Amino acid sequence: METYNTAKIIKILQDSPYILITPRILKELTGINSESTLYRLLTDLVQNKILGKLERGKYVLSDDRVNDFVTANILYSPSYISFETALNHHGILSQFPYETTSATPKKSRSKQIDGKLYSYVHIKKSLFWGYSKQDKYLIAEPEKALLDQLYICSKATQ
Repeated sequence: METYNTAKIIKILQDSPYILITPRILKELTGINSESTLYRLLTDLVQNKILGKLERGKYVLSDDRVNDFVTANILYSPSYISFETALNHHGILSQFPYETTSATPKKSRSKQIDGKLYSYVHIKKSLFWGYSKQDKYLIAEPEKALLDQLYICSKATQ
């Protein structure tokens, strides 16, 4: 059975460029080869709130690099923050949306993590443009968020 130094591993994680931590990435960073040791380490890191578990095989560092928008991009990829969420972020809507909504060329779906709702709305692949990277997440430009909102509204009335 392999052993590990938790403090050393925490330092490695904090110094790494990764926000999303998977078992494969953790193995690469730590050099731990035993699967049972690796999963024991993951459990320890989650219990000590060093990592937050998003879903099976996906963890994020519990630090200031991770916010709801980063989490939304990680949970379902490819996607970018759009619709009411992006419009609020850009100061166009004053109401704060209840959920974080993203556009995706994949199937629509919703995920609930730690009491927060993340929704992903399908748009045509040809409409998957008009976003940029801000900090560590992808978000629609203000005009594109409005176009996405109008597109979805027009689909609902058909």
